[in-house]
Amino acid sequence: MMMKTANDTSPFCPQAAIFDMDGLMLDTERPALALWIQAGRRFGREITPELLQRAIGIKAENVRAVFTGAYGEDFPYDAIRTELERLIHDEVAREGIRLRPGLGALLDCLEERRIPCAVATSTNRKNALWKLEQAGILHRFSAVVCGDEVANGKPAPDIFLAAAARLGVEAAACVGFEDSSPGLVGLDAAGIRPVFVQDIAEPSPEALAVVWRQYETLAEAVVIFDKGGSGDTK
Repeated sequence: MMMKTANDTSPFCPQAAIFDMDGLMLDTERPALALWIQAGRRFGREITPELLQRAIGIKAENVRAVFTGAYGEDFPYDAIRTELERLIHDEVAREGIRLRPGLGALLDCLEERRIPCAVATSTNRKNALWKLEQAGILHRFSAVVCGDEVANGKPAPDIFLAAAARLGVEAAACVGFEDSSPGLVGLDAAGIRPVFVQDIAEPSPEALAVVWRQYETLAEAVVIFDKGGSGDTK
């Protein structure tokens, strides 16, 4: 159930919803952590889970900086990243992509209320569209904005402002769903109310301070879109 409620408790009924992808809608973060480690070992490198946690929610070029900052400029990032993507495609071919609990119920709610939705993901466009298609949910979104389409990745607000613009809705009239610190901070910087549904990353105190609503599953968030829009459980 709910709940952390941030300072703003006034009624608010969103006109649009913006979703992160990996870890928030798609259960892809846990498998990716293991595959990163596997890919690294194929090149004789031990990648720690702690470092991978720091790379969650940010665009690829910033992930590169995390790795080279920790392991040095000679770290074979491109080779390991290519191997990672091969491993991910192989795993998806075998296992498919699982949806996070409650996503279907929330998307059904939004469709019934005719509330437009967008994806704002740090993943590049080619991989993002492939994942959403494989998961069977691409058709449920009016817009998809990706990390390689904005100048500044999360926690900058660029990707969220672009998503709101593509939906034709003012940022302040949107609500955003995220599972990581960069995304939550980016939503707040864009003037969008951040909703937190945790996956594997523990948010920073800075990120938790800007959370508007928090739920254990996406299905619980349907209350945000009820008449009155408080998002509180009674």
